[in-house]
Amino acid sequence: MKKRTWHVFVYGILLFFSPSCDQSEPITPDFWENPVSLDFDAIKDRGFIRVVVDNSSTSFYIYRGRRMGYEFELLRNFATRQGLELRLIVSTGLEESFRLLNEGAADIIAINFEYSEPRQKYAAFSKPINEISTILVQRKRAGMATNFEDLRNAEVTIKRGTIYLDKLMALNDSLDLNIQIVEVDESLESLILKVVENDLAYTVVDEDIALVNATYFDELDVDLSISSPSHVSWAVRKNAPQLLETLNDWIDRIHRTGFQAVLYEKYFLNKKNSYFRNSSAFSSVSGGRISVFDDLIKEGADRLGWDWRLLASLVYKESRFDTSAVSYAGAVGLLQLMPVTLRQFGVVNPSDPRESLSGGVNYLSYLDGFWLERVPDNNERLRFILASYNIGHGHVQDAWRLALKYGKDSGVWSNVAFYLERKSKPEVYRDPLVTSGYAKGHLAVQYVSEIINLYESYKVLVSP
Repeated sequence: MKKRTWHVFVYGILLFFSPSCDQSEPITPDFWENPVSLDFDAIKDRGFIRVVVDNSSTSFYIYRGRRMGYEFELLRNFATRQGLELRLIVSTGLEESFRLLNEGAADIIAINFEYSEPRQKYAAFSKPINEISTILVQRKRAGMATNFEDLRNAEVTIKRGTIYLDKLMALNDSLDLNIQIVEVDESLESLILKVVENDLAYTVVDEDIALVNATYFDELDVDLSISSPSHVSWAVRKNAPQLLETLNDWIDRIHRTGFQAVLYEKYFLNKKNSYFRNSSAFSSVSGGRISVFDDLIKEGADRLGWDWRLLASLVYKESRFDTSAVSYAGAVGLLQLMPVTLRQFGVVNPSDPRESLSGGVNYLSYLDGFWLERVPDNNERLRFILASYNIGHGHVQDAWRLALKYGKDSGVWSNVAFYLERKSKPEVYRDPLVTSGYAKGHLAVQYVSEIINLYESYKVLVSP
C-alpha cells in the first residue's frame, strides 16, 4: 500500500465531498451555482422521487430477492406518505451524487452529512436524521487499542476521500500521535473484512456500519470512538424549499412516532437478524444470489433473450419465490399462472419450479410474439409484455387501439399506459374500440413500474 500523499487543492475537494467535512472554499462547479429548478410540486406532478443511497449492509441491498436496508425503509416510508414512487440511485461517489442532485437527476442524497455553514452554498440540508460517531474497527486481541494513546505510531487504513482523514489528522495534531494514515480506493465493508481476516490492523467507519458488522463478526471490536456523536442530515437542492419542508416534517414525524427507533433496532441492534441478512448466500452484501432458483431462472431468461435479473424480478413480484403460492384468483406456482394458462402452456404440476418457470417462459414468449410487430422497440415491448402478463393482452390491446385513435404513438408504453390506467372509467371502457371491457388498468401500470424498479435494483446490486 502507498502512504498518503496529496496536494492542498485535492485535499480540500475531498474534504468537501466527505460526508462530514467543513472546508470553507472548495472549487465550485457551475451546476452547484445554478441548480435546476425542480421543487416538490413538480416532483408530485411527475409521480416519483429519485434518491441517491449507498450500497451497503446499512443502506440498501437485496436479501432473498427483497430490497432491504435502513435508508431504503426510511425512504420507502417517506415516498409512500407523499404518494410517490421511490426510485433509488446507488452512489458511485459523492461528487457524482451532488452533480446528479443539482442537475435534477436526483432529488435527495440520503447519505449522512454533518452540517456545516459553508456547505449551504452547495445544497440545503435537512433537520438531523440521526446522530453518529466515528468508530475505530479492530480485532479483539491482547494489546488492542483501548484509548487514543494505544494508536501512537499505528497504521490506520481508511477509504479515500472520506472525513475519516480529517478526524485522524485532528487526533494527530491535538495529541501528537503520529498515526500513519493509509488511504485506499476500497469500500468500507471491504476494509472491515480485511480487519476480520487480519490483513489490516485498523480501519475507521461510521458507527452504524460498525454496529452492523459487529453483529455478524464476533471477533470485531467497535468500542473506541474516534469522534463524539454528531448530527447528520440528508441533502436536497438549495432552491427546493418545498421539498426541504416536506422532508423536515416527515423527519419530525418518524422521530415522534418511534418509527425510526424501530428500524434502528431492526438493522443495528438485532444481532440474529443482521447476521442472517448479511451472511446469507442470498444477500447482495455477501453471497450475491437472489434465490434458490437462480439457475432455473437463468435458463428461462436465455430462452427469452432477457437479462436473468429481469425474469427474477418478475418471479419475485409474482410469488416471492414460493412454489406453493396461490393467489386469491387461483393463480399458482412461481410465476402464478391461472389454470387455463397452465394447460395452454404445458404445465402439469405448477408446484414443480422447473415446470412453473417453463410454462411462464412459454407464456412470456407468446406475448413477445404477439407484440413484436405492434411494438418493434425491445425496451418498450418489454413493458407491454409485463402488463399483458398481469392483466391480459386483450386489455393492453384495447389501450393500444385507443392510443392509435387519439393520434398517439402506440409503440410507446407511456402513451398506452395513459389509456390503460383509465379503463375503469365508463367513457373509456364503453368506447367501441374496447373489446375486453372494464379493467383496473392502473394496477397493471403500477405492476410494470414495480418490476422495472426492482430490476434496476437487481442490476446494480447483483452480478449479471
